[in-house]
Amino acid sequence: MSAETPAAVPGQFTRRRLQFRAWRGARPFWAGLFVALAGFPIMYFPYANLQIGHLTLAMSTTAGAGSLIIGVLLVVLGLSLWFQRHIRVFAGVAAILLGLVSIPVSNFGGFVIGFLLSLVGGAMAVSWVPGTPPEPEPPAAGNGTDDTPEGAVLDGPEPDTVMPRRTGAGMPDEPNDLSGTSPGNGANGRHSAG
Repeated sequence: MSAETPAAVPGQFTRRRLQFRAWRGARPFWAGLFVALAGFPIMYFPYANLQIGHLTLAMSTTAGAGSLIIGVLLVVLGLSLWFQRHIRVFAGVAAILLGLVSIPVSNFGGFVIGFLLSLVGGAMAVSWVPGTPPEPEPPAAGNGTDDTPEGAVLDGPEPDTVMPRRTGAGMPDEPNDLSGTSPGNGANGRHSAG
C-alpha cells in the first residue's frame, strides 16, 4: 500500500454491521436469542416422527398442545426481549417458569435442550442492565509551569478536597464501618428499638 492510496471507504456491509452492533448492545440480545431458541425444541419434539427403517417412532404426548403453547410463548418472549427491552425482568422470569413447566409437559423440556436454554436466557434477561454511556472527560487545564506533564494523574487527592475524619460518640471508628455495631458507639451487636 502506498502513501497515495486512499483509505478504504466503509461499505454498506460495514455500516450495517456497525448499526447491528449498536442495536445489539442496547438490549439483552443474547438473552432473547437463547429464550427464542428454547421454544423450538419444546415445540418440535412432541410432534416429531422419527423413521427408523419401516418403524415409525412417534414422540407425541397427551400434552402436545401444552408443548406448542409453551414453545410459542418462549419464542414471543425472546422477540419481546429484543424489541421491548423494558420488560426484561418479566420476560426473564416468565421464561424461567415456562422452562420449568416444560419438564413435565413436553418430553423433559424438549429433551433438556429447551429447558436449559430457557433457564440460561431467562437468567441473562433478569440480570441484564442497560449501560450508561461514558461521560466525556473535561480537557486538562494545565498551564505548563510545573514539571508535571499535562494530563498526568497525581498520587492522592488535592489538599483542599480532603474530608476530615469524624470520630467520637455515636460515630464508627472506621469510615467504612456501616454496621452500627462498633464498640465506639456502644452498640456491641445489640440493636434497640427505642
